Amino acid sequence: MVDAWQAAVEAQIRSAQERGEFDNLPGMGRPIPGRDLPYDESWWIKSFLEREALPTDLLLPTPLQLRRRVEQVPDEVRDLPTEESVREFVGVLNREIVAWLRFPSGPRVVVRPVDTEAVLRQWRAHRATRNAAVAAGPAAPALPPRPGRRWRWPWRRA
Repeated sequence: MVDAWQAAVEAQIRSAQERGEFDNLPGMGRPIPGRDLPYDESWWIKSFLEREALPTDLLLPTPLQLRRRVEQVPDEVRDLPTEESVREFVGVLNREIVAWLRFPSGPRVVVRPVDTEAVLRQWRAHRATRNAAVAAGPAAPALPPRPGRRWRWPWRRA
């Protein structure tokens, strides 16, 4: 039964080749991407993230995502206009951290809430240096570009 099925499939492939249905297919003559690489079980996840231009942070467990966000807080609040917006940003992050601390899942990683006053001190210092640079005129050096992708508020969609 299997041999008859395989023979029927082979006959259809041969007739399609004779009709020229396999000629000029897209990608013809180009190597198959990743053919020389060792097998990776999560190849489809990686290709999906690359194709959709999604950050790879989404693959991290929750505590590591939170740690990464805590590390990026100074860069994230740098351009916020007011102290209230900085406090709100840190408050939202701290609520997420506390919610995870109540019901931890994933690897045991130390994640502590962010010190709002320390972030505000850094924000004020950066704002003062930026205002001094603006007051000095165009001769002042420009700020370096911000690394990474900006964090978005959870209730806003892009």
